[in-house]
Order: sequence, then C-alpha cells, then structure tokens
Amino acid sequence: GDAGRIYQLKRELLELRRAVAPLSRPLQHLATQPIPVIPAEVRAYFRDVADHLTRATDQINGYDALLDSILQAHLAQVTVAQNEDMRKITAWAAIVAVPTMVCGIYGMNFDHMPELHWAYGYPIVLGVMALACFVIHRGFRRNGWL
Repeated sequence: GDAGRIYQLKRELLELRRAVAPLSRPLQHLATQPIPVIPAEVRAYFRDVADHLTRATDQINGYDALLDSILQAHLAQVTVAQNEDMRKITAWAAIVAVPTMVCGIYGMNFDHMPELHWAYGYPIVLGVMALACFVIHRGFRRNGWL
C-alpha cells in the first residue's frame, strides 16, 4: 500500500545518505588543503564537487522530512477512516443491543410475567423492539454515524 511505498522510499533515502555522508569530509579536505600531488587549479573542481555534495545532502534531508510529513498525513487519514468504521460498528451494536436485552429478559422463563399471558403481549413486545431500533437507527443516521 501507500505506507509500504513511503517506507521503501525512506529506505532508499537512507541508503543514499549512507553513500553520500562519508564523502563530505574527504572532499572538503581535498578542496581546501594544499596537497602536493594535486595542482591548485584542480582544487577548484573538488570545491565544486563538495558544493554539489552539500546540496545533495540538503536535498536528501529535505526529502526525508517531506516523506515523514507524507507518512504522518497518510496515518492520519487511516486513523480517520478507522474511526469512521468504529462509529458505524458502535451504532449497529447499539441498535442490536435493544432486542438482545429484551430477548434476554424474556428468555429467563419466569412464571410471573403478566405480559406473557396477555393476548397482545408478543406483538406489543415485537413492536416496541422494532420501534426502539427504528428510533435509535434514525438518531444515528441524523448524527451521521450511519
């Protein structure tokens, strides 16, 4: 995915940094210190290469910081998406909790539950469960959770 590609680019930058970093000090030495076997006019070329190396190092550091920012933004987007999913799961769990609770109460098989012996007890309980689920569902829809 995207995070894998970002980490791959960061690894490549690390390899590039490891290749470039050790060159800085020797190039600075060649560019600034008089060395008998190197003509003075050649030192200007070493200075130029050292400047290019410094710019390359700065760019590597800039790209590394940019990739860090991109990775943080990506992780923030993933977190937002996960939070959205968790909200939906929570809403559905709340909707299902109402009939689960009612069924749990009526599943205890008590003899002294007056509505058990009433002719309209069963349809009323089903209607109350459906109405409660509908009201909760509508509330979650209105709040943007579903």
